[in-house]
Amino acid sequence: MLNSLYHFLWAFWSALICGFPSRKIFVVGVTGTKGKTTTTELIAAIFEAAGRKTAVLNSYRMKMNGDADLNRSGMSMPGRGAIQRFLRQAARGGCELAVLEVTSQGVLQHRHRFIRFGAAVFINIHPEHIEAHGSFEKYREAKLDFFRRAGKGSVFVVNGDDGNSFLFQKAAGGGRAVLFSKNDLRGFALSDFLQSDFNRENAAAAAAFARSRGIEEEIIRKTLADFSGVPGRLEYVQKEPFSVVVDYAHTPDSLAAVYKTLRERHLSGGGGLICVLGAAGGGRDKWKRPEMGKIAAENCDEIILTDEDPYDEDSGRILAEIKSGIQNASFPIQNAREIINREEAIEKAVGLAKAGDVVVITGKGSEPWMHLEKKRKIPWSDREAVLKALESKKNNRD
Repeated sequence: MLNSLYHFLWAFWSALICGFPSRKIFVVGVTGTKGKTTTTELIAAIFEAAGRKTAVLNSYRMKMNGDADLNRSGMSMPGRGAIQRFLRQAARGGCELAVLEVTSQGVLQHRHRFIRFGAAVFINIHPEHIEAHGSFEKYREAKLDFFRRAGKGSVFVVNGDDGNSFLFQKAAGGGRAVLFSKNDLRGFALSDFLQSDFNRENAAAAAAFARSRGIEEEIIRKTLADFSGVPGRLEYVQKEPFSVVVDYAHTPDSLAAVYKTLRERHLSGGGGLICVLGAAGGGRDKWKRPEMGKIAAENCDEIILTDEDPYDEDSGRILAEIKSGIQNASFPIQNAREIINREEAIEKAVGLAKAGDVVVITGKGSEPWMHLEKKRKIPWSDREAVLKALESKKNNRD
């Protein structure tokens, strides 16, 4: 109770000090289990293409009027007044639109409070953060709370394909509900990045919101055709002679979707899928570890288990729990390796790759830190680790 009051007071005080900036700018919040960052980036790209000054704050970066900085806070919704200060700066900079990610953890800490949302976007919902919330139902309730508090004057953009869409439509109350489906994009010439099912969902969400704000269809279509992607989201570091992909997938459903996309895109005629994965420590979503291992066993030809963000938890124990799912799936255990050091794991995966193979490194995406024991963190980049491994392989070959 006291912890909740502390965060509530922080939210109120920061809004007060900043002059309640959301009253001076149209704010759209994007929520869901996966796809929030890509959807916020797509919305910003569409509005910028339409000549609208736009600000965006997501897990990847803070961007305003073309100027961008990486989000190094480690949080999609930074605390201690950071969101209100961002909105104040955006309003002072003449931005017409601010696009925010809204997370269940942020809702628990009242970071969505005292923000006037002109629109709320719901993409999808799947089990995540179960330990933090206590159950999937309570996790979902946090997302619904955001919708309820957005206000009757808001526009609510809801994925009609999701099995929970009726709950979000109900939570919208008297607001204007706009339903979307990934099938809305049939006939669209989408960029390579948006060709997967999950990115079509993100694109459909962004397009539906843009239409609700009167953006011309031609601008929407051109932006979706030209969109190059988001770092750390199905990001190709190399495509030939073998592909190396970095992705943020850290839940069972998102991991399965990435593996499915890469197999369909590259491996129908041969080649192997070499997978590097781990799971966050610190007691976060332990339930999903064996499930992640099972999904890897069902899709990968080589598996390398490694650190993701161990926090204070024993790395070996985390990997053992993932491996239990691999063993239960009858995967050739000799093809499953445990290399705790993530840089060495990536180097091994790249070293194993042959022409036509795909190496995929999941779990961290573009995150700039690795979190270790006693709240210690070190600078990290999956992309840079891949480039270093590729250079090492080239030098050894030469």
